[in-house]
Amino acid sequence: MSETPRFGPAGLSDSYPAKAFDPEGIAAYTAGFGLTAFEYQCGRGVRLAHDKAAALGKACAARGIALSVHAPYYISMSSLEEEKRLHSIDYILQSCALVKALGGRRVIFHSGSCGKQSREQALEKALDTMRRTVEACDAAGYGDCILCPETMGKVNQLGTLDEVLALCGVDGRITPCIDFGHLYARSQGTEYAGESAAADYAALLDRLQVLGAERAAHFHAHFSRIAYTKGGEKCHLTLADTEYGPPHLPLLVMLKERGLAPTIICESAGTQAEDAQALSRAYAAL
Repeated sequence: MSETPRFGPAGLSDSYPAKAFDPEGIAAYTAGFGLTAFEYQCGRGVRLAHDKAAALGKACAARGIALSVHAPYYISMSSLEEEKRLHSIDYILQSCALVKALGGRRVIFHSGSCGKQSREQALEKALDTMRRTVEACDAAGYGDCILCPETMGKVNQLGTLDEVLALCGVDGRITPCIDFGHLYARSQGTEYAGESAAADYAALLDRLQVLGAERAAHFHAHFSRIAYTKGGEKCHLTLADTEYGPPHLPLLVMLKERGLAPTIICESAGTQAEDAQALSRAYAAL
């Protein structure tokens, strides 16, 4: 694996010329920003045909762009309804099939919310679903896929750093997706902000060491500034919206100093490719 971070966008920016699905166009557009990662968005369902996925994968591979898939938003590994938990396994399997067609390995997903149960009960259900998901992936021939549970931005969602690390403890292949904007928003701006940002980033990176050197160095990440309310995440912003955090420079400095090489996907609102380029350039300038 590369020993410098990969930077890329979550889907296509508003500046992408809207037209029919064009694998060469998407790859050239992404590479034009100097980016080396691209996260294909399946939030509303896994709908891309595998022949089209293979074409996109080939076009991106030729330009050194690594592909990942964001699984459907309606996954709920912690649901009180067993049927929803079982459907969630199916959605992850569909996402694994797609990421393999794309020539990638990483599937990013939200693990669910607490609902009318305690955080402990919700996590217990999610851990059981996670174990069953790993078994299903192995049985389906997707054992080389890397499942990435994401830290979440709303207070009532399952997805604190501790909860995500617990899910990663189910199997050595499970790698966290650290969404720094989400962690900032769920703390209502009390963490990963201001003068304490560098110390907070350092503490988080220290915590990842529990996963072992490989996963701690090559974790997955989402980055964007995020507005929040008392319930946590409100909406994604751009790097130009400096009223809210988190700041990116202290994190990039920390990654450089420690020689870490995560994949950092920018989820800015409408300027994700442009802002991913800004992150990449800021890192290169260090």
